[in-house]
Amino acid sequence: MTEITITTTDGVTLAVEDTGAGAAIVFVHEFAGDLRSFEPQVRFFSRRYRCITYNARGYPPSAVPPSHESYSQDRARDDIRDVMDGLGVQGAHVVGVSMGGFATLHFGLAYPHRAKSLVIAGVGYGAPPDKRGQFAEECEVAAKRFETLPIAEAAGSYGRGPTRVQYENKDPRGYAEFMAQLAEHDAKGAANTLRGVQKRRPSIFDLAEPMRAMAVPSLVMTGDEDDPCLEASVFMKRHIAASGLVVMPCTGHTLNLEEPAAFNAHLAEFFSAVELGRWPRRDPRSTTGSILGTR
Repeated sequence: MTEITITTTDGVTLAVEDTGAGAAIVFVHEFAGDLRSFEPQVRFFSRRYRCITYNARGYPPSAVPPSHESYSQDRARDDIRDVMDGLGVQGAHVVGVSMGGFATLHFGLAYPHRAKSLVIAGVGYGAPPDKRGQFAEECEVAAKRFETLPIAEAAGSYGRGPTRVQYENKDPRGYAEFMAQLAEHDAKGAANTLRGVQKRRPSIFDLAEPMRAMAVPSLVMTGDEDDPCLEASVFMKRHIAASGLVVMPCTGHTLNLEEPAAFNAHLAEFFSAVELGRWPRRDPRSTTGSILGTR
C-alpha cells in the first residue's frame, strides 16, 4: 500500500491510498465514512486489482476548504477524475456508496470514456420530488449540529438513522467501529459537505435524459430496507440501458460494510462480465410496455 497526496485542479489536497496491481478500481466513500469504509473491499480486491481509495475534501488528512462554496456535486465528480489523473490512471471501475455513489453516477455521465464500469450503491437520499424540501431541511439541521455540538454527539445522531440500525443489529462490533470513525471526522468539513454537496445536488429524477444516453456498464445496488434509495434505484435501472439492479435483502444503507461478502461477490461477478465484454444492454423488446406481449 502506498499513501500519497494529490492536488485537485482547484488546489485542494486529497489523501489517497493505492493498493495492489492490475486493472484499477476507484472507491468513493459515503458522507458518514472515509477511505477506511472500503477496507473489506480493498482486502478482497487488491489481490487481483489496483485498489484506489481517498478521503473526500473536508475529510482529514485531506484538506478542509473553509467555505461550503468549495464543495459541490460537480466538484465531487471532478475529484474522482483528479485522483485518477494524479495516479496516471486513464480508465477504472468506479465504485461509490451513497454520497460517493452520486459522484460515481455523475462521473459516468460526464466522463464515460474514463469509466470501465460504475457501481452506484445506496443512492437516492433526497431524490424524490416530494422529499426535496425535507431533505434540504434535514441537511441544514445536521450541518448545524456538527457546528454546535461536540463531534461525538453530532456524529452519534447522524449515525443512528433509520437506515443504519440494520448494520447495528447484524454486526454490533463493525457498527461500533463505524461510529468511532465517524466521530473522528472534522466538524467543519462535515457541515460544509452537507451544505455544499448533499443539500444542493440535483435529484436523480432530473437526470433521466442523460442516463438514457449513458452506455457505461453499471451496477445499481441498494438494501431493501434503505427506503430513501429504493425508488431511485429502480428509476436508474429503468433509464440506464447497460445497468443491472441488485436489491440486498434485510439490508440498510451501509451495505458494503453491513454485507461485505455479498457486496464483494456481486462486484466480482460484475467486473468479470464487463472485462469479458459480456455485460449486456437491455433488449428494447423488454420495454414495450406490454404485459403479456399482446401489443
